[in-house]
Amino acid sequence: MPTYPAMWTDVVDLRDFYDTSLGQMARRMIRRRLRQLWPDVAGQRVLGVGFATPFLRPFLAESERVIALMPASQGVLPWPPEGPGMTLLADEADLPLPDRSMDRILLVHALEFTEQVRGMMREIWRVLADGGRLCIVAPNRRGIWARLERTPFGQGRPYTTGQLARLLRDNMFTPVTTGGALFLPPTTSRTALRLAPAIEELGQRWCEGIAGVNLVEATKQIYAASGLREAKAARRGYLPVAQGFSRVGEDRV
Repeated sequence: MPTYPAMWTDVVDLRDFYDTSLGQMARRMIRRRLRQLWPDVAGQRVLGVGFATPFLRPFLAESERVIALMPASQGVLPWPPEGPGMTLLADEADLPLPDRSMDRILLVHALEFTEQVRGMMREIWRVLADGGRLCIVAPNRRGIWARLERTPFGQGRPYTTGQLARLLRDNMFTPVTTGGALFLPPTTSRTALRLAPAIEELGQRWCEGIAGVNLVEATKQIYAASGLREAKAARRGYLPVAQGFSRVGEDRV
């Protein structure tokens, strides 16, 4: 079994993984599961925290705005390759965004690495709109992907769905949906990779407990910690990629 130091995987290594045939399969399978949770984001503001860009592209055409926030310890890459940049480098526990400004937040390649779990989750709570949805994608402690270090899902701290649910409740969220993805073991066999969609169907139906990653969707508890919305009111700075946002504290959404 590998150990789980709180050490971020470099953004270049993450990019290179998703350029491989195995990474492309992982992207397709996780995207498919995410779209089952979020089939329609028309007119909504979508934020990815961590390394979420492999899963954000389907939302570009239909959402009002998409932002990819990459933690400073991980690094940042420009995205998308065409058009205006939509990436931002920031501390995951100090998000330069207005309160209640995001309708959907995707947390991927972040929770398993950060040493600031509570700070990051409180910031996500602050910027998530009332009635918005958070989706966490994290390596499954019981799955084979967490046991093999050759992919990003074998790095950092894995979680069971029960652990993710407790973490969410402890940080003022209410879990509403759980699921899994990546039932095919991490293999480079072309034959096996072609079978991935069929294996995903079987896995989701019969054995979600052995998925490579867990997905947990949650809503915020709007009755909890009412003073948290004002906790970051004095923050300075602008969001260069999110046109339409003004200085934090001057434009409340």
